[in-house]
Amino acid sequence: MARFSPFLSGFVAAFAITASSAAAERVEVGELVLEDIPVVPAELRERLRQYDNTRSAYFLDWIPGGDGLLVTTRFGETSQLHLVEQPLGMRRQVTFQNDPVGNGAFPNTGDATKILFSMSEAGTEQDQVWLHDLSTGRAGMLTDGESVNRGALWSNTSTRFAFNSTRRNGTDWDVMIQDASDESKTATTVFEGEGLWYPIDWSHDDSLLLVGKYVSINESLLEVVTLETGDRRPVGDIAGEEPVAHGSALFGRDGAGIFYTSDAGTEFQTLRYFDPEQGASKELLPDVPWDVEFLALSNDGRTLAIVTNENSVSRLRLMNTKTLEVGELDIPQAIVASLDFSPDDTRIAMSLYRPVSAGDVFVRDIANGETVQWTESEVGGLPPETFRDVRLFEYPTFDETAPGKARQIPGFMMLPEGEGPFPVLIDIHGGPESQARPYFSSFDQFVANEFGVATINPNVRGSGGYGKSYLKLDNGALREDSVKDIGALLDWIATQPYLDENRVMVMGGSYGGYMVLASMARYSDRLSCGIDIVGISNFVTFLESTKDYRRDLRRQEYGDERDPEMRALLESISPTTLAPLIAKPLFVSQGYNDPRVPYTEAEQIVEVVRRNGLPVWYMLAMNEGHGFRRKENRDEFRAAAALFIEQHLLSAREPLLP
Repeated sequence: MARFSPFLSGFVAAFAITASSAAAERVEVGELVLEDIPVVPAELRERLRQYDNTRSAYFLDWIPGGDGLLVTTRFGETSQLHLVEQPLGMRRQVTFQNDPVGNGAFPNTGDATKILFSMSEAGTEQDQVWLHDLSTGRAGMLTDGESVNRGALWSNTSTRFAFNSTRRNGTDWDVMIQDASDESKTATTVFEGEGLWYPIDWSHDDSLLLVGKYVSINESLLEVVTLETGDRRPVGDIAGEEPVAHGSALFGRDGAGIFYTSDAGTEFQTLRYFDPEQGASKELLPDVPWDVEFLALSNDGRTLAIVTNENSVSRLRLMNTKTLEVGELDIPQAIVASLDFSPDDTRIAMSLYRPVSAGDVFVRDIANGETVQWTESEVGGLPPETFRDVRLFEYPTFDETAPGKARQIPGFMMLPEGEGPFPVLIDIHGGPESQARPYFSSFDQFVANEFGVATINPNVRGSGGYGKSYLKLDNGALREDSVKDIGALLDWIATQPYLDENRVMVMGGSYGGYMVLASMARYSDRLSCGIDIVGISNFVTFLESTKDYRRDLRRQEYGDERDPEMRALLESISPTTLAPLIAKPLFVSQGYNDPRVPYTEAEQIVEVVRRNGLPVWYMLAMNEGHGFRRKENRDEFRAAAALFIEQHLLSAREPLLP
């Protein structure tokens, strides 16, 4: 794909049209399709350039023998696998694929020449399992290349791997096992069922496979499959009057016992242990009122690492699996994104993310408590001390949790240097069950340092991390209550002397894109503009056109459009229906190959909002899916977004419509 050049930018400008034109001129430049996007000035591109050249590193696995780490990072256009053999050592790139590579893992037997990884083409999310051979430098696809195949897990003997696949009917996900050296790509189905089933863990002797079924954020199941006989038995917690959601799970080393998390009888995902001999579970951390996010077990089975999400920040504990004694490890205030024990169990490697530094990989010595940084990701030559930190805050919304007590909505705020009042960018997460957390964002740093814009990341109702009751507050007919939380945020902004209530914009991706469009419809008189990234514009057309294997999962969250009453509700609250109310400039970006939110969702909102006679910028990437993962596309989007913010948020403007 060609990068933009000054000549091509001029070419785009020559064919761009104004918002008042009868129809937009669509211009194709390389793999990007642009509509009504002005030329980005060279000066603005230069101011953004260093922020675009930040990168992060993510821990995947230990090199067998503990001689280093397998990480993923980006040096070119896409993230690839790299080896790091000493603290702050050279990152040696081992895959050079055109598309991003993820989920790399060495065999459990100590073979340091083979790596299983996953990859899909051009953002289609049509994932396949690949095997990279370090001894030859070559990679080969192991799965069929036609269905979606994900979640590859080496067996403990590393002769086989388990994965889930849609190959039976294109809709349901079955669990399969395949020989890692099988070039015929044949696989055996060991678990067949309706919906989304996936492998979680092999028992220590490889005779059992722990599998899960995801129904919704509020409901999921665990079962154990005996591979020799195919027998299945449920484990974990059985639903009563309310569904139960299970989270992380893994086998203990002493047999068929299972450590897992569940919200049965509680608000949060709590740690439990299932004893197969007694057929019962017991809670292990009853005094931690937060979600246990994920678990890792030492190779000798004696120590369980436990990561909790406590008000969006991670805490790390170690539990003795025999005595159940728990101790907390002192780590920097950060988000732990991945973690595993070294082969000799003396160290723990982890990915740590903080708002003032790009994500990097650290190794903790369990005995002496020393934490050593293994990767130092570049930040475009920018002085790290200039990065702005975030602060946690809450604001009151429209309803009450008790008589006279307003519900509080949590969020994070980044303020520029100075006293303000600052223009405000409200960045709304997707999911809708995701959670805004204090990750590093080079774009937030850019708008704070270069534009003097404050960024607010709210966790409106329906966000994860605050208990299952909070998760359910936006379900079904309550969908627009989350939009009202944005209205309440606008009320709160108006009371803060350091924020400029007259210059506020919204931005978000996926479900966050829907929130942008809905907020612009409901609160156009109080917003300056909005940026919708791969957003849902009509719930009915979205549910009818998202990929088959996702449709029933999304119906659990948004409602079933086949029910006439629900269909009418979904239509009534959809941004395409509310589009005549949008009275401020809009920027829409989309990937053509998006299997989640098809590109038609973007095209239809662009068409209907343009009827209002307002500026609507549109960027479509033909080689992307659900978001821009190629650096050249991401850079072009960020440059256009920066120009959009400069023109429509920073500039004092009279209303575009009477």
